[in-house]
Amino acid sequence: MSVVALIHTSPSMIPVFKPLIDEQIGSLARVFNMVDESLLCDIIEHGTCPPGTARRLCGHVLSASDAGAGVILVTCSSMGPAVEASRVLVPATVLRADEAMVDQAVAIGTRIGIVATLPSTLDPTRSLVQQKSVQQSRQVQIFANVIEGAFSAVMNGDTQKHDQLVANAVRQLAEKVDVVLLAQASMARAIDALPNGQMDIPVLSSPRLAVQRIVQILRDRVIS
Repeated sequence: MSVVALIHTSPSMIPVFKPLIDEQIGSLARVFNMVDESLLCDIIEHGTCPPGTARRLCGHVLSASDAGAGVILVTCSSMGPAVEASRVLVPATVLRADEAMVDQAVAIGTRIGIVATLPSTLDPTRSLVQQKSVQQSRQVQIFANVIEGAFSAVMNGDTQKHDQLVANAVRQLAEKVDVVLLAQASMARAIDALPNGQMDIPVLSSPRLAVQRIVQILRDRVIS
């Protein structure tokens, strides 16, 4: 049986991804989770992913591969460049959480909005949009905002305030873009705070699209 590993920087991400895994992966693979909160602590402290933190992530990727994982998803978007660096170390397919989301966004429109609750997430996702636009031969404009107060709200347990702040930021950005990206997997729940859960433009979050990409990889391997 295929094995999939999810590497998280917060235990709160496990219940975000588990329903999607149960729904979409099912018996296609055995899935296990790895959590290291110290990675996120370092990122918040430094405002970026320091080299030592990136090395620790690479160690987790190696461990997941040694445990038999053929597909590894790192669910923290702030670690995007470190995820890419780890790919040469293992035979497994190593995925960024935001990659499938960004691929879809660049295919949808040329004016792309990005909202994040941590500054450390904004630059990696923005850089990925630029990278993917070149790969798809698309000229894009990027509108990126950090939502002040949203991260501290959710850390203090006020998820309602977090979701409302995210929803407000998305509504404001939607007036000038073709698609909005929620840069962090933890923001996905805020879509429910939007009017009727709908907007005039697509609002994309990473968890569902990332799991869909895992499913496609697993199915392609069965076919081949």
